[in-house]
Parts: sequence; structure tokens; C-alpha cells
Amino acid sequence: MRFALRPKVAENTPGIVGTARLDRRTNTLVRRLRPGDIAVIDHLDLDRDNAEAMVDRGAVAVVNASAFISGRYPNLGPELLVKSGVALLDNVGPDVFSKVNDGATVRLHDGQLFVRNEPVVTGRALSASDVRSLMDEARDGLFTQMQSFTHNTTEFLRREQELLLHGQGAPRTKIKLHGRQVVIVVRGYDYRTDLKHLKRYIREQRPVLLGVDAGADVLLAAGHRPDLVVVGENGLAQGSHSGEGSTVSDRALRGAREVVLHTDRTGRALGSDRLTRLGVHPQVFSAAGTSEDVAMLLADLSGAALIVSVGTHATLDEFLDRHRSGLASTFLTRLRVGTKIVDAKSVPQLYSGRVRLWHLLLIVLAGVVALALAIGATPVGQEWWVSLRASLAELVDWIQGRLS
Repeated sequence: MRFALRPKVAENTPGIVGTARLDRRTNTLVRRLRPGDIAVIDHLDLDRDNAEAMVDRGAVAVVNASAFISGRYPNLGPELLVKSGVALLDNVGPDVFSKVNDGATVRLHDGQLFVRNEPVVTGRALSASDVRSLMDEARDGLFTQMQSFTHNTTEFLRREQELLLHGQGAPRTKIKLHGRQVVIVVRGYDYRTDLKHLKRYIREQRPVLLGVDAGADVLLAAGHRPDLVVVGENGLAQGSHSGEGSTVSDRALRGAREVVLHTDRTGRALGSDRLTRLGVHPQVFSAAGTSEDVAMLLADLSGAALIVSVGTHATLDEFLDRHRSGLASTFLTRLRVGTKIVDAKSVPQLYSGRVRLWHLLLIVLAGVVALALAIGATPVGQEWWVSLRASLAELVDWIQGRLS
């Protein structure tokens, strides 16, 4: 993740100056951001994925018509932004979209957004300490969220009991997963670092590489060809832009050895016609929940021996931040997969590498040298050495005589 550029400061007036980029749909706005831009959004409880994308794109400030942290749950986006040096202004109201034109030069200062040195909207400027306080308050409200989660989990289990309890409904993939190790890559938390640390493990163990939506492009960027791609609506509906949000690129879909299309229970997935245009003929996996969870279920039900997850959720805060509506799916999927799943961060601590033949030969050679030195230090060893030298000298004389 790249850190934001240093904010521009006007010569004669204080504050941060940049080009305004506006869109109520944060995923769409992120693709248009350029270094030095000021993003104007309407996103209640900004999540970490979109925040990270803004930082990667070089935004110097984010103006939110809604609250960055409403207090419903501790979302992780604002914390990432302030740590990266991005200025935050929220609760400016929806009028900002009518008062500021896309592409206009704006200035952010003291809780106000200026156009041509005239304040157009006023909001709440958030510092790092403000974000920490709001996050602490939001964590106090987790009890209400957990009550809702309990109800959703029961309902989800009722709808998906055949899949979760009896393992029915998963397609049979052409790529063999039974008894093999599988690395599932999601374009999520710390995915670049996690995948980098798995480089040696992937090279030596040759696991099946499974990319979820834009996770397939993450594998390509790291120099790996995805064996399997599980793609759903989020990965298809926004076009073919690589590395933007959760969208998977055409290159990744064409280059994968096999594609599995995640649809709802009716067998529909928005954007699936894109696969037809690309000439990709996928297997279909109809299930509720997220594509990330479907990928884990596919690996588990296909008999994978071990599942290593990259960029997935590891803490309660991350679950709530990413998709609260899919929390029940994720929770029950993790229970189903059980001990097979290992977070990528744990692999470097557990896996020390494969023992190669030259490792064993080096140890044997070192032992032989040590034994020879020990014997050579004894009287018998010295006699052997004198006898060996004499034999070698005779051998050299014989060879020279044959060559002359």
C-alpha cells in the first residue's frame, strides 16, 4: 500500500488544495482518483477496502456527506486513512454534490470546503485522536450487532443446511483438489505482504492457487498463474479493470485454468454475460454468502488437505468492517472448514522449508571431513596418511609412464 502524497498547501491561504472527484458510489469514484485529488463521497461507515484503495490512488483528503464512523460498529476505513496522512471531513451533508463540480479546484481548511475561496459546506474535521475516540465508542455498541448476528446465523443455517451440514451442491472441478494444499487469495487485508511471505512455500509445495474475484489479479501481479478463479457479482459487474476494488480483469479470467461462477440460489449472477463474451465456460456454484466463503467451501468439499487464506478476515473487527451482511456466512463457513484453514501470516512461522538433496549431501560431506581430521590426528591415522601419500605417488608415476 502506498502512502498518500503530502497535501498541497495554498501559498496565500491555509489548508489543503486539490482537485475534487465526486461520486456517491465509492467503488466507482476510487477508479477515477489521481494523486493529489480530494475525494467527495457519501459513505456511511467507510470500510477499510475502499480506504486502502483511496490511499493507493494518492488521495490527500476525503470529504464525506455522511459520518465516517456512525457508532454502529468499529469500521476500519477512517483509521487507515488518518494513519496514512489523509485529511478527513465528514457530515457535510448531501448538498456538497450540488455545490461542488467534479474536477473543480477546492480547498479544505478548518472544517470547511472552499471553492474559489468561498466556503460551500461545513462539517467535522477528524484527527487521529478523534477517530480513536469514535472507534472506542463504536466498540461499546457491538452487543446490538452481535444480537443481529445470532439471528442471521440461525436463518442462514436454515437456508443452507444441505450445503453446510451435508456438503451437497458444490460442483466437481476439473482441477484435482483432493489431498492437495490450496492457497485462497482475496484482495483484502494485507494481501500483498501475506502473498510475499508465501513465495517460498508456493515454490516448494506447489499448492493449488485459487483467486477470488480480484484475488486472481493479485496472483498474476505476484507472478503466479491462478489455477482456479471463483468469481461472483462483485467481480464481474463493474467491468474489466484490473486491481480496482473487487473487479477481476479479463486477462485473469482468460488465463485461469478453470473458472467457477458463484451465483445466488436462483442460478443468477449480474454480469455473468461477460464470461460468455470472453469465451469462458465456468462451473456454477449456487449458494448464499460471499464468494470468499464459497471458495473455502469448494476447497473443503473437494477434499483439500489444507487451506491457506490470503487477505481474508482474521478478527471480529475485520468481519464487521468488510461485510456485516455476510458475517453469518463467514462464521458458519469457518466452522465447516474447521482445522483445515490456516491464515497466511502463520505459515512463515510454521513452515521452515523443504529439505533438499544437497542439504543432506552437505551434512554427509561435513561429517566425512570431520571424521578424516579426527583419524588423522591419531598415530594410526598418520601411518595411513603416509601410506596413502606413497600409494598416490606410485599412481602418479604409473600414469606418467603410460602417457610418455
